[in-house]
Amino acid sequence: MNIESEAENIQSFVDKGNYHAAYNIALSGLNACRRNNDQQGIDQFINIIRGIVDALATEFGSH
Repeated sequence: MNIESEAENIQSFVDKGNYHAAYNIALSGLNACRRNNDQQGIDQFINIIRGIVDALATEFGSH
């Protein structure tokens, strides 16, 4: 799996405000890495998911 390519795809959904799609793609990537026992990939997707959550909090959270 090319995580950098996936991250760019995920970011494009975040940029459009489609957080649901971004999160689902990131979670699917994380699960694929889990099935392959790819800890580094798991860690990368967790960081991507954190970024999605941060974007949600910035856009919709009460400051």
